[in-house]
Amino acid sequence: MKRETWNAKRSMALVEVRNLNKVYPGSRTMLGRDSGEVRAVDEVSFDINAGETLGLVGESGSGKSTLGRLILRLVEPTSGTVHFDGRDVLACSGSEMRQLRREMHIIFRDPFGSLDPRMRVEQIVTEPLRIHGMEGIAGFDSPKATGWTRPERRHSRYRSQAAQLMKAVGLEESALRRYPHEFSGGQRQRIGIARALALRPKFIVADEPVSALDVSVGAQIVNLLKDLQRDFGLTYLFISHSMPVVRYLATRIAVMFRGKIVEIGTTEEITTRPQQEYTKKLLEATPELASQ
Repeated sequence: MKRETWNAKRSMALVEVRNLNKVYPGSRTMLGRDSGEVRAVDEVSFDINAGETLGLVGESGSGKSTLGRLILRLVEPTSGTVHFDGRDVLACSGSEMRQLRREMHIIFRDPFGSLDPRMRVEQIVTEPLRIHGMEGIAGFDSPKATGWTRPERRHSRYRSQAAQLMKAVGLEESALRRYPHEFSGGQRQRIGIARALALRPKFIVADEPVSALDVSVGAQIVNLLKDLQRDFGLTYLFISHSMPVVRYLATRIAVMFRGKIVEIGTTEEITTRPQQEYTKKLLEATPELASQ
């Protein structure tokens, strides 16, 4: 693995991944043979500095999404370590992990399957607030009201924050009363982004958030993510199989192949002076990048 600078101050790294592995056991084939274990993530190490976007690129099946879920501990790793803001994620107890989940979230790739069709948008967006029992998040205004019951005040706070989140992702407050099936794919992804922002996290894993969208709609979502990073002070792990999308959004790029990070460096280094043959092939598959 080339170019990565490991001598940066540890205080700069919001996320530190070291020797992370995920191995799935083999299964029996129809002929009774053992298919052998699958190393979905294989000895992966990298840092993500606060405020940056690390683009994780590779073909389907390379282990990108599994890696993102391992970092958030949505999937338990086989071995290795993950530190978030100085805390050992894999050593956290249930209550500690609950607290930590306020600070890191995920945007799913499927805007159709990631939203509960039985819930109104207001319920979807405020669900993290209700789960974590938070009555107010720094950075949002809460309405002042007297003569209300405690549940009424709580609902008003949640409603106010949901309205502000709608505005942040480019939707009208009236969207809160509607159901997911009433929206287009791009609008649903905006709702998913609003939900991810509800607790004002520091870190977001964006797991191929535009792969299921039309190109023009996907471009709007990428621009939205870029604006939100500035406005909310976010740090991203942006997962994609599209090198042009990653080049536009990412500060640095990590190239993943068969569970391993084969190359990592600045966006300019990876897209103009790739060292690994696999990276070169990814670029060659994108004529507008390969010709530059």
